[in-house]
Amino acid sequence: MKISGIELRRIAMPLVAPFRTSFGVETSRDVLLVRVVTADGEGWAECAAMSEPRYCSEYVDGAQRVLRDFLIPALPKDGVNAATVGRVLAPFTGHHMAKSALESALLDAQLRSRGESFGSYLGAVRDRVPCGVSVGIMDSIPQLLDAVERYVAEGYVRIKLKIEPGWDVEPVRAVRERFGDDLLLQVDANAAYTLVDAQHLAKLDEFGLLLIEQPLANDDMVQHAQLAKMLRTPICLDESIESAAHAAAAITLGACSIINVKPARVGGYLEARRIHDLASAHGIPVWCGGMLETGIGRAANVALAALPGFTLPGDTSGSSRYFATDITEPFVLADGHLDVPTGPGLGVEPLPDVLAEVTTSTEWIAL
Repeated sequence: MKISGIELRRIAMPLVAPFRTSFGVETSRDVLLVRVVTADGEGWAECAAMSEPRYCSEYVDGAQRVLRDFLIPALPKDGVNAATVGRVLAPFTGHHMAKSALESALLDAQLRSRGESFGSYLGAVRDRVPCGVSVGIMDSIPQLLDAVERYVAEGYVRIKLKIEPGWDVEPVRAVRERFGDDLLLQVDANAAYTLVDAQHLAKLDEFGLLLIEQPLANDDMVQHAQLAKMLRTPICLDESIESAAHAAAAITLGACSIINVKPARVGGYLEARRIHDLASAHGIPVWCGGMLETGIGRAANVALAALPGFTLPGDTSGSSRYFATDITEPFVLADGHLDVPTGPGLGVEPLPDVLAEVTTSTEWIAL
């Protein structure tokens, strides 16, 4: 596939409400979009990096710079195949989110040119996927209960509560008492605890949670394996899993029994599929996490979540969960599910008027 140029476009997307986790508060998204232009058309992708390096070491300004200065110039001048571009980018250490955006835009362009959907290419087996929603840390338990009640009324089939020291057992207890044992409920700590907190975290066992996500440090699988022996609640790893190799190590160590697959975090949808295949071979359920994506990133995530090993509801929420107006036609929840796009490539495209309104800068790189 011969590329004529690549556009790096920044857009500003205010959130409908502040989203607080143990590592900070998001009120808007400064999003980097990548558009690949070829002789046959174009492809789009979204870089999930946040404004600041809090979730991980990547951040949006750095992602744009590494794309401009290193990753895009490394692409072969005589053409590139999305399935092999990972090997081209491998010499550059880290920067998984930037690599994911470039690979995904190339894949979108390639699939559009041959009329194949993302879901079909990845191996989707469902035409719609069940959706959960992530609920941030609130100022009070009544505020939390109101938010959960709203999401349950909208039809979300699973609720995830963000937790941190001082906001864990009592909020979970309140939600469980209010909504009953039938509500699928899980928690996400974003690495806010240490092994010293094991006995405290064990208090969550009484609430019948689906899982506790990333309770300890990103780089400590050994202590996660120790913690897993001390809790009845299954441990799910998120930030610790940056590749299929990491997933294999975690499974071997017994550091987790569930994996949250975020394609941006692992370097792209092809590596995400490898993790899915590995986990399925070992009987480890996976689910698709979210990074407050617009419709561009959401379309790809929904396609991934339709693979057979994604047996738990993901954070593939409807567009209105985060944005008053999405840059694509909105993803709308129906009976707790989102439809998997079936059109060529991602199956969605930016709405030109909306895109123009939210764009803050563009940069064109000719190849």
